[in-house]
Amino acid sequence: MSSTDTRSDHRVSPIFLGIAAIMAVSGWAVWTGFSASPGFAVFLFVVSGWVVSLCLHEYAHARTALHSGDITIGEKGYLTLNPLKYTHALLSIVLPVLFVIMGGIGLPGGAVFIERGRIRGRWRHSAISAAGPLMNVLFAIVLMLPFTLGATDSWPVGFLAAFAFLAMLQVTAAILNLLPVPGLDGYGIIEPWLSYDVRRQVEPFAQFGLLAVFGCLWIPEVNRAFFDFVYTLMDWFDVPAGASDYGYTLFRFWSSS
Repeated sequence: MSSTDTRSDHRVSPIFLGIAAIMAVSGWAVWTGFSASPGFAVFLFVVSGWVVSLCLHEYAHARTALHSGDITIGEKGYLTLNPLKYTHALLSIVLPVLFVIMGGIGLPGGAVFIERGRIRGRWRHSAISAAGPLMNVLFAIVLMLPFTLGATDSWPVGFLAAFAFLAMLQVTAAILNLLPVPGLDGYGIIEPWLSYDVRRQVEPFAQFGLLAVFGCLWIPEVNRAFFDFVYTLMDWFDVPAGASDYGYTLFRFWSSS
């Protein structure tokens, strides 16, 4: 850790705590039926939960980079979980939320800037890229375990559906971000092992990878195959597909009858 690191570099941001509080309060509103607009409460719960997961995704990248040799991570504010510290607010927050609204798809964008020149060893570079999606995997498992353990049997239907939809977003985020597509973490995992010529030829396409994946998912056959796979994975944890579908319906409260 560098001499410029301070405790404030690692203190959890009030902004992140505020987002987590919105998630908790809106979740309580969905559970109790307190909100006059149940759909809007579900929307707030899912969006705030999704942003929390985005912050944790980027934190995992940053923390792994710090321990791999990039000692500038702390001073950039990445360890505070503050989404406003991310390099590209559009890619890291706005686009992922729009992807959820438009297609019910969880797809994190690029956010933290890592000084790769400070890091030695291909395994470390791969680990940094893998850390984010693995956080989504962990988050997905945590969200799906209550279904596996039968703890959701007594949950209110609206909260169960919102919870299942949030879990589905984590599953889709993990799968999609592990694809070996330039611009996504899956490509970042294998990139250190590619030749210099291959990396140079692929580099110009990295800025389009995120949008290309989202565009492909609008192809009906691709979309159907993808969600069949997602539902199969969730079925292993006893999460009913109908629950996440209903959660998405509640989430889109503006289009619900």
